[in-house]
Amino acid sequence: MFDFSPAELTAIALSLKVAAVAALASLPFGIATGWLLARKRFFGKALVDALVHLPLVLPPVVVGYVLLVMLGNQGVIGGFLQQHFGIGVAFRWTGAALASAVMGFPLMVRTIRLSIESADHRLEQVAATLGATPWRVFRSVTLPLAWPGIVAGAVLAFAKALGEFGATITFVSAIPGETQTISSAIYGLLQVPGGDAGIWRLALVAMGISLLALLVSEWLVRRQRGERAR
Repeated sequence: MFDFSPAELTAIALSLKVAAVAALASLPFGIATGWLLARKRFFGKALVDALVHLPLVLPPVVVGYVLLVMLGNQGVIGGFLQQHFGIGVAFRWTGAALASAVMGFPLMVRTIRLSIESADHRLEQVAATLGATPWRVFRSVTLPLAWPGIVAGAVLAFAKALGEFGATITFVSAIPGETQTISSAIYGLLQVPGGDAGIWRLALVAMGISLLALLVSEWLVRRQRGERAR
């Protein structure tokens, strides 16, 4: 049952790499966006919030198609990058990480935003009155107060990226050893007679990693709530 084939082990390793890169690369943008939505008032804030959460309600295939049109080798942006800088992400593992990051970004931002909103704003105001610059207030007050939610958001984005399928297979296809993640490998095994054992192996691995990630995220959120209640 747990006799993994080389192709399955490659898919698992690639999925972990794609999910980790997707979560870590999008984390600075998630922190900035979460802070902006939590602490600032500006015209069009509701629109920005809606755009951030749009991947949650759109079919993943639509997100993947938009990425392909924009960042494909013949796309509006991707064609320019490919022609002038030799940079391409379509049909590569980096493209899988990008698609996964886009799909997990709303969960990350929402968790980080709630974490920053729950932080005591008065502490930030006191630091500002003592002469701290906005950047120092953010770095020395806001981030330490919100760090459990920030880590929880990154873990949720990792879990979402690990199970992403629709956007990834549309944007980068399922190339063995390059873009074939656990989800696309399972889909491929569905087309193969006698692939049930491989499907179960990969499904159990995906469920185990995702469950662990969700438990860690929930523990961090509960820890933050406990610290706020003291």
